[in-house]
Amino acid sequence: MADLERLAERHAEAVLRFERENREWFARTVPDRGDDYFTGFAARHAALLAEQATGRCHFHVLVDDDGSVIGRFNLVDVANGEAELGYRVAERVAGRGVATEGVRRVCELARDEYGLRRLVADTTLDNAGSRAVLRRTGFTPVGEVLRDGRPGLRHVRELTATD
Repeated sequence: MADLERLAERHAEAVLRFERENREWFARTVPDRGDDYFTGFAARHAALLAEQATGRCHFHVLVDDDGSVIGRFNLVDVANGEAELGYRVAERVAGRGVATEGVRRVCELARDEYGLRRLVADTTLDNAGSRAVLRRTGFTPVGEVLRDGRPGLRHVRELTATD
Protein backbone atom coordinates (compact mmCIF):
# COMPACT_ATOMS: atom_id res chain seq x y z
CA MET A 1 0.00 0.00 0.00
CA ALA A 2 1.26 3.46 -0.89
CA ASP A 3 2.02 5.95 1.88
CA LEU A 4 0.03 9.16 2.20
CA GLU A 5 2.51 11.84 3.27
CA ARG A 6 2.23 15.50 4.06
CA LEU A 7 3.93 17.48 1.29
CA ALA A 8 7.53 18.32 2.14
CA GLU A 9 10.60 19.73 0.40
CA ARG A 10 11.90 16.18 -0.19
CA HIS A 11 8.92 15.51 -2.50
CA ALA A 12 9.74 18.26 -5.01
CA GLU A 13 11.49 16.12 -7.63
CA ALA A 14 8.94 13.30 -7.45
CA VAL A 15 5.99 15.72 -7.66
CA LEU A 16 7.50 17.44 -10.69
CA ARG A 17 8.02 14.06 -12.36
CA PHE A 18 4.41 13.08 -11.54
CA GLU A 19 3.05 16.29 -13.06
CA ARG A 20 5.19 16.00 -16.20
CA GLU A 21 4.46 12.32 -16.81
CA ASN A 22 0.72 12.82 -16.39
CA ARG A 23 0.30 16.24 -17.97
CA GLU A 24 -1.64 15.04 -21.02
CA TRP A 25 -3.72 12.67 -18.89
CA PHE A 26 -4.74 15.45 -16.50
CA ALA A 27 -5.50 17.86 -19.35
CA ARG A 28 -8.28 15.53 -20.51
CA THR A 29 -10.39 16.48 -17.50
CA VAL A 30 -8.88 19.63 -15.95
CA PRO A 31 -7.26 22.69 -17.49
CA ASP A 32 -3.56 22.29 -18.24
CA ARG A 33 -1.26 23.99 -15.74
CA GLY A 34 0.71 25.63 -18.56
CA ASP A 35 4.42 25.67 -19.29
CA ASP A 36 5.12 28.29 -16.61
CA TYR A 37 4.09 25.81 -13.94
CA PHE A 38 6.94 23.52 -14.95
CA THR A 39 9.62 26.14 -15.54
CA GLY A 40 8.85 27.82 -12.22
CA PHE A 41 8.20 24.64 -10.29
CA ALA A 42 10.82 25.12 -7.56
CA ALA A 43 9.37 28.49 -6.56
CA ARG A 44 5.83 27.09 -6.78
CA HIS A 45 6.72 24.14 -4.53
CA ALA A 46 8.33 26.47 -1.98
CA ALA A 47 5.23 28.68 -2.04
CA LEU A 48 2.97 25.69 -1.37
CA LEU A 49 5.09 24.68 1.61
CA ALA A 50 4.97 28.24 2.97
CA GLU A 51 1.21 28.34 2.54
CA GLN A 52 0.88 24.95 4.23
CA ALA A 53 2.87 26.27 7.20
CA THR A 54 0.13 28.87 7.79
CA GLY A 55 -2.49 26.12 8.25
CA ARG A 56 -4.68 27.47 5.44
CA CYS A 57 -3.87 24.41 3.31
CA HIS A 58 -2.82 20.81 3.82
CA PHE A 59 -1.08 19.21 0.84
CA HIS A 60 -0.46 15.46 0.59
CA VAL A 61 1.23 13.08 -1.80
CA LEU A 62 0.61 9.38 -2.22
CA VAL A 63 4.02 7.77 -2.53
CA ASP A 64 4.44 4.32 -4.07
CA ASP A 65 6.90 1.69 -2.81
CA ASP A 66 9.50 2.86 -5.34
CA GLY A 67 9.34 6.46 -4.07
CA SER A 68 7.30 7.78 -7.00
CA VAL A 69 4.31 10.03 -6.44
CA ILE A 70 1.13 8.39 -7.72
CA GLY A 71 -1.37 10.88 -6.35
CA ARG A 72 -1.92 14.30 -4.84
CA PHE A 73 -4.66 14.99 -2.30
CA ASN A 74 -5.06 18.56 -1.11
CA LEU A 75 -7.20 20.43 1.37
CA VAL A 76 -7.28 24.12 0.53
CA ASP A 77 -9.01 27.25 1.78
CA VAL A 78 -9.20 25.88 5.32
CA ALA A 79 -11.48 28.07 7.43
CA ASN A 80 -14.16 27.62 10.08
CA GLY A 81 -13.81 23.83 10.18
CA GLU A 82 -14.20 23.45 6.41
CA ALA A 83 -11.89 22.96 3.42
CA GLU A 84 -12.04 22.25 -0.28
CA LEU A 85 -10.72 18.88 -1.43
CA GLY A 86 -8.80 18.47 -4.66
CA TYR A 87 -7.03 15.36 -5.92
CA ARG A 88 -5.42 13.74 -8.93
CA VAL A 89 -3.83 10.35 -9.51
CA ALA A 90 -1.36 9.05 -12.07
CA GLU A 91 -2.75 7.52 -15.23
CA ARG A 92 -0.93 4.25 -14.52
CA VAL A 93 -3.00 3.70 -11.35
CA ALA A 94 -6.33 5.08 -12.55
CA GLY A 95 -9.27 2.72 -12.18
CA ARG A 96 -7.58 0.70 -9.41
CA GLY A 97 -9.18 2.32 -6.37
CA VAL A 98 -6.17 4.54 -5.64
CA ALA A 99 -8.15 7.78 -5.79
CA THR A 100 -10.93 6.33 -3.65
CA GLU A 101 -8.50 5.10 -1.01
CA GLY A 102 -6.57 8.37 -1.06
CA VAL A 103 -9.73 10.43 -0.60
CA ARG A 104 -10.83 8.19 2.27
CA ARG A 105 -7.48 8.62 4.00
CA VAL A 106 -7.46 12.40 3.50
CA CYS A 107 -10.98 12.60 4.93
CA GLU A 108 -9.75 10.77 8.04
CA LEU A 109 -6.79 13.15 8.35
CA ALA A 110 -9.07 16.13 7.85
CA ARG A 111 -11.26 15.02 10.72
CA ASP A 112 -8.70 13.49 13.10
CA GLU A 113 -5.57 15.60 12.56
CA TYR A 114 -6.82 18.93 11.26
CA GLY A 115 -10.12 19.14 13.16
CA LEU A 116 -12.22 19.75 10.07
CA ARG A 117 -15.94 19.05 10.10
CA ARG A 118 -16.85 19.50 6.44
CA LEU A 119 -15.24 19.06 3.04
CA VAL A 120 -16.39 20.45 -0.28
CA ALA A 121 -15.31 19.11 -3.69
CA ASP A 122 -16.26 20.14 -7.22
CA THR A 123 -15.97 18.10 -10.37
CA THR A 124 -17.12 18.58 -13.94
CA LEU A 125 -20.02 16.58 -15.33
CA ASP A 126 -17.76 14.96 -17.92
CA ASN A 127 -15.43 13.55 -15.24
CA ALA A 128 -17.35 10.40 -14.37
CA GLY A 129 -14.39 8.86 -12.56
CA SER A 130 -14.08 11.75 -10.14
CA ARG A 131 -17.82 11.83 -9.51
CA ALA A 132 -17.70 8.10 -8.72
CA VAL A 133 -14.81 8.57 -6.28
CA LEU A 134 -16.71 11.29 -4.45
CA ARG A 135 -19.86 9.17 -4.29
CA ARG A 136 -17.93 6.13 -2.97
CA THR A 137 -16.28 8.22 -0.27
CA GLY A 138 -19.46 9.70 1.18
CA PHE A 139 -19.77 13.00 -0.68
CA THR A 140 -23.24 14.17 -1.67
CA PRO A 141 -24.00 16.43 -4.66
CA VAL A 142 -25.49 19.70 -3.45
CA GLY A 143 -25.63 21.91 -6.51
CA GLU A 144 -24.39 22.89 -9.91
CA VAL A 145 -21.17 24.84 -10.46
CA LEU A 146 -19.01 25.99 -13.33
CA ARG A 147 -15.43 24.71 -13.29
CA ASP A 148 -13.26 26.64 -15.72
CA GLY A 149 -16.35 27.36 -17.79
CA ARG A 150 -17.53 23.74 -17.78
CA PRO A 151 -20.68 22.53 -16.02
CA GLY A 152 -20.08 20.59 -12.85
CA LEU A 153 -21.38 19.56 -9.48
CA ARG A 154 -20.43 20.66 -6.00
CA HIS A 155 -20.26 17.85 -3.45
CA VAL A 156 -20.17 18.02 0.35
CA ARG A 157 -19.15 15.56 3.02
CA GLU A 158 -19.79 16.12 6.69
CA LEU A 159 -17.00 14.61 8.79
CA THR A 160 -18.30 12.95 11.94
CA ALA A 161 -16.66 10.97 14.70
CA THR A 162 -18.28 7.77 13.41
CA ASP A 163 -16.85 7.99 9.86
